[in-house]
Amino acid sequence: MAVSSVQILGTGQLLELQRRLRAAGGENIRSSMQRRIRRAAEPLRNDLQNTIRGLPIRSAGRGAGKRGGQSPTTRPLRATIASAIRISVRTSGSPGARVWVDKGLLPPDLRNMAQTINTGRIRHPVYGNRRRWATQTATPLWWDNTVRSHTPRMTAEVARVLDDVRRRLD
Repeated sequence: MAVSSVQILGTGQLLELQRRLRAAGGENIRSSMQRRIRRAAEPLRNDLQNTIRGLPIRSAGRGAGKRGGQSPTTRPLRATIASAIRISVRTSGSPGARVWVDKGLLPPDLRNMAQTINTGRIRHPVYGNRRRWATQTATPLWWDNTVRSHTPRMTAEVARVLDDVRRRLD
């Protein structure tokens, strides 16, 4: 599963329900359905944000006689990634809920960092010096494991929403 997004879909059911909603003219029902599906996805987004904020990133440390110093950036890496995690809900086209890292909200040098951290190994130049590289480690699969833990609850909640809407349309 790609780190950049996760989707909970019941495509056939949602498409059929969307067609019936359009025929019934149920704008209120549609907005209620969207709101409830979004609410089902919010705990996943919040948990992903909390997980990345608290994710330990370790390094081997400096060797004896090595120089160090302050980071050239004051940008907090994990908080920046957490703030870019988004939810979108669609009831037409490809209906469902989607939780993803919005790369447009990340600085250019961090666009793939969520995927890189998910691998558990972060290799980067030392303070921008491309002749010296450092490797840091993080808990691998932070995104995948968090999504996996929320999938059964979200799937059940979306099914419950679809059943409620279907009952209201009948």
